[in-house]
Amino acid sequence: MKLGIVGLPNVGKSTLFNAITKAGAESANYPFCTIEPNVGVVAVPDKRLDVLEEMYTAKKKTHTSIEFYDIAGLVKGASKGEGLGNKFLSHIREVSSIVHVVRCFEDSNIVHVDGSIDPIRDIETITLELVFSDLEVLERRMDKATKLARSGDKKAKANLELMNKVKAHLEENKPVRTLELDEEEQKFVDELFLLTSKPVLYAANISEDDLMNGNTENDMVKKVREYAANENSEVITICARLEEELSTLDDEEKMEMLSEYGLKEPGLNKLIHASYKLLGLISFLTAGEKEVRAWTITNGTKAPQAAGKIHTDMERGFIRAEIVDYDKLIDCGSEAAAKEKGFYRLEGKDYIMKDGDVVVFRFNV
Repeated sequence: MKLGIVGLPNVGKSTLFNAITKAGAESANYPFCTIEPNVGVVAVPDKRLDVLEEMYTAKKKTHTSIEFYDIAGLVKGASKGEGLGNKFLSHIREVSSIVHVVRCFEDSNIVHVDGSIDPIRDIETITLELVFSDLEVLERRMDKATKLARSGDKKAKANLELMNKVKAHLEENKPVRTLELDEEEQKFVDELFLLTSKPVLYAANISEDDLMNGNTENDMVKKVREYAANENSEVITICARLEEELSTLDDEEKMEMLSEYGLKEPGLNKLIHASYKLLGLISFLTAGEKEVRAWTITNGTKAPQAAGKIHTDMERGFIRAEIVDYDKLIDCGSEAAAKEKGFYRLEGKDYIMKDGDVVVFRFNV
């Protein structure tokens, strides 16, 4: 899974990236300090693996991972080449979804590219640039479809009608993800790879003072939530500065600092959980003495395709899956006890995987 971290200059993008990847991307108080997208791979925290590791006395523990792209700051006019322009737009096409960092704090020491703090204006500035970019892409596709439609190509004519529908929506400055489409229409629109069709998670970046005072839902955050609700997007509150501090501490010190702020887990965990929900992802688990491991799949994936995540031969020669629910396995205390109580199930090719399935795939090639 690839997530692109975007936002206007000086809203906390690179600070957040530093925190979640410990990659040390340069963070400076001036626009465009991030020129090339910094890419960081971070393990997805999953406490279930810790428990399984102990139960199986496993030699190795492997988390599933997420790639974060810290993408250069965007300004008004980027679609026409302002700021870093199309460099930003090309990088954003590579990601599965967008984490849009929005500044929801006042700080006279950190300049804002527009001179004042207004989260909705900031969101709309970036959305508008992405809309303009999508219109350019769409118009090129429409030119080709128009020529084919004139030659009597019925499919091209139908596609052209749909593209006109998408274009009208974009011309109202609305992202494609807010356009209601049926399943077939959605399939075609996905193939256009439009920027505004990507799902968005808004990360409302608040100050340490707001966090300490329990003011995580300040007026600016509330505005972001209202905006996001209108387009069915997710919102999390996060303090990028605190997350960066936490990333330098060991586990014990980290827990102490989280406790001081009344938090149970780092913002990274919230970010990952919200991203999984946004993209409709779940994890299944494999466990044994050699290794315990988590695997990410799309919700609704059937057992053979899940096996294929491990190795293509396992999907090709799939026979069955031996599955136990994680919670039941842990309650029993061992694999042997879970089998004795009849909690292991044999599932076939039509079984739809569930989050927390602990599985052994049987296959023959």
